[in-house]
Amino acid sequence: MLSLRTLPIMKRPRTIPSAPSTPPSPQSLPSKTTTLRTLSSKKPRNILTNSTLTTITEEDPKWVPLNLSRSELYLPLTFPTGQTFRWKQTGPIQYTGVVGRSHLVSLKQLDNGDVGYHFHCIASEAGARDALLDFLNVGISLTEVWESFKVSDTRFAELATHLGGARVLRQDPLECLIQFICSSNNNIKRITMMVDFISSLGNYLGAVGGFKFYEFPSLERLAMVSEQELRAAGFGYRAKYIVGTVEALKSKPGGGMEWLAALRKVDLPEAIVSLCSLPGVGPKVAACIALFSLDQHHAIPVDTHVWKIATRYLLPELAGTSLTPKLSNRVADAFVRTYGKYAGWAQTLLFIAELPSQKALMNSTEEKSPNSKKKRTGGITKVPKE
Repeated sequence: MLSLRTLPIMKRPRTIPSAPSTPPSPQSLPSKTTTLRTLSSKKPRNILTNSTLTTITEEDPKWVPLNLSRSELYLPLTFPTGQTFRWKQTGPIQYTGVVGRSHLVSLKQLDNGDVGYHFHCIASEAGARDALLDFLNVGISLTEVWESFKVSDTRFAELATHLGGARVLRQDPLECLIQFICSSNNNIKRITMMVDFISSLGNYLGAVGGFKFYEFPSLERLAMVSEQELRAAGFGYRAKYIVGTVEALKSKPGGGMEWLAALRKVDLPEAIVSLCSLPGVGPKVAACIALFSLDQHHAIPVDTHVWKIATRYLLPELAGTSLTPKLSNRVADAFVRTYGKYAGWAQTLLFIAELPSQKALMNSTEEKSPNSKKKRTGGITKVPKE
């Protein structure tokens, strides 16, 4: 095994502005000028290689339609909203990332509303497409799910006319786990830089739109990185959590990847308890991982933003009180009572609706409507200020 001493020593970056005390409220993707150099002056050597990948070079990519309408998948309401920090905006209404660990793909919203895909680097065409469809959770009809939500909640019905296509992704559990450990008490820019650094430890797949893309590193590769190296790269106290979680996963019977995948088949409470046994994972982070990678569709990540939504619309009797672990459970229960087994999907849309950029867009759209009723209680044109 290669000694950790062969990895380059990272220079300490300039101080990153302090993060807010609550998890991030994503508003936009980092600019293309944000690079790993902010965290490190020297990129770690790529140890693993894979000669089976095929790189497709094409200046003017041909987009293959996915036959998913805008109401089933709208990219700007799916990727830059805090579910994943590995995908980059690489063109107008175009996002690029890795699926199935080794397939580099771009998605683009086409003029007819459909989503087209183009593979830049694949191991196999069929495997790449299957991995993409799995990642996009296409087995779940967003239209059908939202119709049931509209019956349960008139406010959701109103928001849905403006926020169609906000889909929940099905990510690789290890990628999702590490990303959300990085997200704890952090902001979007810094989370993205940390996730980019971790990603750069994997196999290089190619560059699109000025961004470099990599396979997410394996547990074995992650185990070769020390806490000191992560701290030097700007991870702060999260460095010990990542190292501790990797060690904990590697000690699991059958391997950490099998253990994580098995959490897709257990009840949500068991999944949450299991995830919370890992260093740096609390109930909110565990709920994010469960929702975005473990098929726990009714998981509700309760933070201060979701708390405000709940006390404004679902539990108004709790307005003015402080969020506690007990009340977090009550909020999650309220979402499930209202929206059912896909409550986490409903919570995701309601969270997106609270982003400043979406509030401004919806208000502008409503003001142009001749049937606008601005004084309507709960309507999207009268959103209480934060």
